[in-house]
Amino acid sequence: MDHPKTYYSMEVTYSEGTLLLEGPISAEEIASYDFHEDLTSFRPSVEQKKALIGIAKLPEGRINVVRDGNTIVGYVTFVYPDPMERWSEGKMENLIELGAIEIAPKYRGAQVGKNLLRLSMMDDAMEDYIVITTEYYWHWDLKGSGLDVWQYRKVMEKMMNAGGLEWYATDDPEISSHPANCLMARIGKRIDTDSIQQFDQLRFQNRFMY
Repeated sequence: MDHPKTYYSMEVTYSEGTLLLEGPISAEEIASYDFHEDLTSFRPSVEQKKALIGIAKLPEGRINVVRDGNTIVGYVTFVYPDPMERWSEGKMENLIELGAIEIAPKYRGAQVGKNLLRLSMMDDAMEDYIVITTEYYWHWDLKGSGLDVWQYRKVMEKMMNAGGLEWYATDDPEISSHPANCLMARIGKRIDTDSIQQFDQLRFQNRFMY
């Protein structure tokens, strides 16, 4: 599915000034910016920057970022699901995954994550996609946030809701392995009934769960 990557931007004021939210941005732009050293939820920040550059080069890859001056302090990625996950089994061209969202701890109090998702969904191309995200508690910054699993889950759900993503049931073993894990999705306005049925079949592969 080939969509032009239409650029969007917005500004968010926080206690120390103004942040620029923008995207999708190119691999070259990501490479040219500094990358906040505290963006380490998934891998060391240097490695994470390389990973974002790689995603931005993919035809379907979209990277939207939060910038404080010349430094990326947050990002969200949209990419086709990992080939090892069940969500790729249907080879659906109109199913894309919100693979990661991360905001440097210093900037988390200003609803930056919510606004980054709102910016992402301004893109009309998103109406042609089922956007999913799989939330696993072991990726959450429980220690840094001071929240327990359920409090953090509530924060994550509210943030995803800001981008129009809602909770969906599934029998996926990894998600089912802990009650705080969850699948969330946003079904674009132009998604057809066949695609929704195919998504339902991916969500439930154990016939006893229907």
